[in-house]
Amino acid sequence: MAKSAALLLALVCACAAGLAEDDGMVPFTMDWRDNGRALVDLSSLLEKPAGKDGFVQVKDGHLCLPSGRRLRIWGVNFTGGACFPTEADAPAVADHLARFGVNCVRFHFLDSNWGKGASVFPPGADTTRRLDAAQLDRLDRFVWELKRRGIYTNLNLNVGRVYREADGVADRESIGLGKALQYFDERIAELHREYAEQLLTHRNPYTKTEYRHEPAVALVELVNENSVVEAWFCGRLRGKQTAKNPGTWSDITPHYAELLTRKFNDWLAERYPAAKLQGWRDEAKVGAEAPIPRLEPEQFAKASAERFAAEAAFYMELEDRYFQRMDRLLKGLGVKALVVASSDHSHWRTGYPLVASAAKLDVVDGHVYWQHPRYVVDPKTQKRGFWIPNSPMVNEPLESSVVQLARTAVAGKPYTVSEVNHPFPSEYAAEGIPILAAYALLQDWDGIFLYTFEHAGPAEWASRRPGHFDIRPDPVKMSQIAACAAMFHRADVAAARETVARSYSAAQVVESLRLPTSEKPLYTPGFSRAIPLVHATRIRSFQQQGGGYPKLDASDPIVSDTGELTWHHGGKQGLVTVATGRTQALIGFVGGTARTAGGLTAEVSNPFCSILLTSLDDKPLEDSGRMLLVAGARVANTGMRWAEGRHTLADWGRAPMRIEPVKGRVLLRRRDGAAALEVVALDGASAPLGPAEAARPGDKGVELRLDKPTVWYLIRAVAGE
Repeated sequence: MAKSAALLLALVCACAAGLAEDDGMVPFTMDWRDNGRALVDLSSLLEKPAGKDGFVQVKDGHLCLPSGRRLRIWGVNFTGGACFPTEADAPAVADHLARFGVNCVRFHFLDSNWGKGASVFPPGADTTRRLDAAQLDRLDRFVWELKRRGIYTNLNLNVGRVYREADGVADRESIGLGKALQYFDERIAELHREYAEQLLTHRNPYTKTEYRHEPAVALVELVNENSVVEAWFCGRLRGKQTAKNPGTWSDITPHYAELLTRKFNDWLAERYPAAKLQGWRDEAKVGAEAPIPRLEPEQFAKASAERFAAEAAFYMELEDRYFQRMDRLLKGLGVKALVVASSDHSHWRTGYPLVASAAKLDVVDGHVYWQHPRYVVDPKTQKRGFWIPNSPMVNEPLESSVVQLARTAVAGKPYTVSEVNHPFPSEYAAEGIPILAAYALLQDWDGIFLYTFEHAGPAEWASRRPGHFDIRPDPVKMSQIAACAAMFHRADVAAARETVARSYSAAQVVESLRLPTSEKPLYTPGFSRAIPLVHATRIRSFQQQGGGYPKLDASDPIVSDTGELTWHHGGKQGLVTVATGRTQALIGFVGGTARTAGGLTAEVSNPFCSILLTSLDDKPLEDSGRMLLVAGARVANTGMRWAEGRHTLADWGRAPMRIEPVKGRVLLRRRDGAAALEVVALDGASAPLGPAEAARPGDKGVELRLDKPTVWYLIRAVAGE
């Protein structure tokens, strides 16, 4: 409480000295409706309709189509009210996504408690045990519109359900989202199973199939960021919670703590001799007939290894049993989509106890956010504040999103990242999407879902300013989604030549819970954090002692074993370069001098930005007659003001968003005889901002001027060439 109060005071003081945004920023609105003159359209990358030849499958440890061809998911989340567009809006939204190369939507918080129009549960009802017919119809139509355009669906089963009076859930007003409870409370588990059956056996009148039989449904996720093991090591199984409406991450109530302790002691009695149990009672300083108390995080370090391992095994078994039971239920219902258990997401602690169970299902998944906001709430006004470090990832490669995510992939299983973002208002967010896309290909991961396209329905989009996670109105992120779609679907970055496998014995998995945070995020002593930036890495086994990993220092630069990706990180001037035949990029501290990646050279005045060039006709860039150049730097809301120190905002501002245009020039190396080029600056609907301008031939290549108030340019062969 003292830390939260101090942080809140710092935020209040900082906000009193708000700093206005620079005048050099200009308004730029991404237009999702008026696209009649759009010059950028990646929809040809999508096979239409989604699932036309059957269900997504697993082959050789990767997602594939029935033909055997790899399926790489380049997706976005739709959250809460965004999942339910009207009949008039659904086709336009689906068209918009297809143009940007998005081929899967993760439907998240379908079960939210965010008011009318934001949930599949009827508003005002006393139960969550029935579904809202009107909301289902909106969802059904949207899924159909997506399917027609080659966009798959990922359905999340349990994310934000808040139980109501007639649901029959104990302490319903004091459990928040009830995380961890379904693993040991049969009533909540029963409600989860009931909801899964209701949703997945529902017949979509537009696709004319039930969701369990719908080939456009690629994935079904059981629970979101929900682990009883995590709840244990985070101190959320203490049983001290009694207040109402505690929020997302809350302790359990005394009722559930007593239930869990009884189950724990029954479990111990079935597996250990009386003498062993008495020894643990003595260790815990309780009487001979008393239940053995469960350990709290502060007691982990001093607990005997055997007692600690027993309790960890209990929670892991609860988790594993729940995943297996739900998986059997879904497959028994005839669900053909691939099933995901939950995501590995707490990288400040180990994730291996969860992953060991999750990897028994069809697909393994991870989440990560670069510098997720820290939130505090003023207890008097209930006003919410936040704090972010607001520092660039390019300067911290060993702490990067890439390294954090790399710990979770398992050999023989597809790996998806269903939530990832550089949350707004980070001034370095332009680095996030292109770095992630490039290194995901190096690691040969199967899918990325950026979080989140939107939280609200389209009716609110025109006037809505973005929160921390909304991508739709962000010109830099949206233009990068389009450029990286081409790179990702085509796998322009080659997979690593070498895969460094990791293994963990059952004892190592348990003891990883007690490793110091200095071992984060990999929690694998002796395994260099630089390895995921050079080679691929996968977990080979959870039943085999691991160790003896290759030594690899974090030299500057860190170069992938393919030679295509380079991470410069010295002198607080980090820079990532991508140099492939069809995609080249400069990401980070680009300004101030000439920077080169393959055949792309940039000389720009912006200190920090991302410049990404990709072919749109599948030809190498030196021959291509149609290319997309995305140049992004900072974004801000109109009227937005930073607080002193630039770690929080004095004023969030309002729509529309403003951009810092990237200014300078780029040089493209061209093959002798390649067509002459012209450049078209694009507006928020990817229509021309003005007339095309001829590129200038020079000694070092074709020169393109970056001098327009935009984030993207179409480069194309001159007509008649």
